Amino acid sequence: MDLTNSRKTPLFDVFEKYGGKVVDYSGWALPVEFEGLIPEHEAVRNAAGLFDVSHMGEVTVKGPDAFKFVQNLVTNDVSLLEDNKILYAMMCYEDGGIVDDLLVYRFAEDYYFIVINAGNVEKDIAWMIKQSQGYDMVFTDLSNETAELAIQGPHAQTILQKLTDKNLDEVGFFYCARDIEIAGVNCLISRTGYTGEDGFEVYVKPDKAVYIWEKLFEVGAVDGLKPVGLGCRDTLRFEAALPLYGNELGADISPLEAGLGYFVKLDTDFIGRDALAKQKEDGLKRKTVGFEMKGRGIPRHEYKILSGDKEIGYVTTGYYSPTLKKSIGLGLISAEYATMGGTIDIGIRKKKVAAEIISKRFYQKKYKK
Repeated sequence: MDLTNSRKTPLFDVFEKYGGKVVDYSGWALPVEFEGLIPEHEAVRNAAGLFDVSHMGEVTVKGPDAFKFVQNLVTNDVSLLEDNKILYAMMCYEDGGIVDDLLVYRFAEDYYFIVINAGNVEKDIAWMIKQSQGYDMVFTDLSNETAELAIQGPHAQTILQKLTDKNLDEVGFFYCARDIEIAGVNCLISRTGYTGEDGFEVYVKPDKAVYIWEKLFEVGAVDGLKPVGLGCRDTLRFEAALPLYGNELGADISPLEAGLGYFVKLDTDFIGRDALAKQKEDGLKRKTVGFEMKGRGIPRHEYKILSGDKEIGYVTTGYYSPTLKKSIGLGLISAEYATMGGTIDIGIRKKKVAAEIISKRFYQKKYKK
């Protein structure tokens, strides 16, 4: 694959050393797999995997109006945060469609760190700048000055603990710790992730990313640490029913339709709030459901979902689950058909294959709380 025009993370040169199969992903040259999707998936479920997620975007908001700005920007209630606590939220358009989903870190009442999706960085930042008019604060894009590694799995803490004097038991779920030394390098760490397993994100200056990557493998190989790619990142997050922008989330999908109402606090004021309040009052016309295939076939993104001969929605994500050993999917369908235990059909090529609507909790998350 010609990657001449693809952007490279600071870890690009080590991918080949570890056997990475590199592809273009949203304009970035990133490994889709190293050893293979299944062994990497199982490594994260049973031991630990290390992802390069340096393509993600990071911005800071600092100043007297930082809280007011962020509160108006996202659907969740930022006032619930204390210093070093993190929340998941969505950023919406006025009509309730989703600009992006993101993580908001509170460093101080007047200082926030926000992590945004790689494919949306330019769009998100343009939107944030547009909304920032009139607020007394400073908005800074740190995306090119930040590398990010994600170590995920039941052995993640044991491995990372070998490289720091910080007691990682003190870092709670969805909390961060700043100015922590990892192998002697100043880092920001957080107990977050995107796999359904316990784990940490490690933010570091780009010129130290390879050093931290190599140190983690020096101490982590004995605990089963493996390099892992985008392929298993998608199957892992899907099994845990964690949404992906462009699949479960988008400009034409509201957070309520995506089944993420828990992260929408209608008693706060934010962009898109009125549209979402009306949507809730009127009743949803579409809902996101989980389903299990009853016939042979793997549901793929954008396959049609049918009831009889009537098209009622589409598959947002579908896979053969490496953990559950069966084909499952998520789909956005007309609300009148979104009944637990109901039967639907998936259009796979020219055939209709039966599926049953089941809970989206395909996999029980194993976060350390």
